Amino acid sequence: MQSGEYWIGFGDIHDDISRIHAIPGIRQAAGVILSGDLTVGGSVKQAERVLRAVAEVNQTVYAQIGNMDRAEVTTYLEENGWNIHIRSREIAPGVGLMGVGTSTFTPFGTPSEFPDSRIAEWLEQAYRDARHFRRLILISHTPPFNTECDRISSGVHVGSRAVREFIEEHQPDICLCGHIHESRATGKLGRTTLINTGTLSAGGYAVIRNMAEGLQAELHMLA
Repeated sequence: MQSGEYWIGFGDIHDDISRIHAIPGIRQAAGVILSGDLTVGGSVKQAERVLRAVAEVNQTVYAQIGNMDRAEVTTYLEENGWNIHIRSREIAPGVGLMGVGTSTFTPFGTPSEFPDSRIAEWLEQAYRDARHFRRLILISHTPPFNTECDRISSGVHVGSRAVREFIEEHQPDICLCGHIHESRATGKLGRTTLINTGTLSAGGYAVIRNMAEGLQAELHMLA
């Protein structure tokens, strides 16, 4: 792991905490960012187990719910100072983080699904407090539509049009997403770097670096 300020990001943990300790440099990172789906349809009890495992290796945690997490998990994250769903945070001087969790509707009727119009509202709400940051990271559980990061196994794109439109308009430096497990990938949308880390159990995680020339993000895989 190179020297310098960096954050580790991943999501789609789904209650499986077995690989958290194996992520190189996680203890030394400036923080750990969780993009959503902490549990499998779970509530606070399940989420607490996941967050406890993360906080054991790094106490600076930024987290939000995905579509598989129940709504009360947001309250739990908020009470512990970890929540980024519909929130913005300054994680380093001039470096902002904003999050929108949950997902658009799926065929599976998971606990936290909403229309794209609601996600669009939440994005703009979070951005109101993030627009002044010189560098910005968007954490969206749902990937932007029609990109490398939102294809299901049939090849169909199922991401959020609202997330895509937000990125096209505001061009955050990085968008860290998940949700579509089989679409672990990196890509670009304008000047925005996209990373879908896939599931943690499959070994995917991101390293986001704050460099003199700007924010840089890379997709890594555990062996």
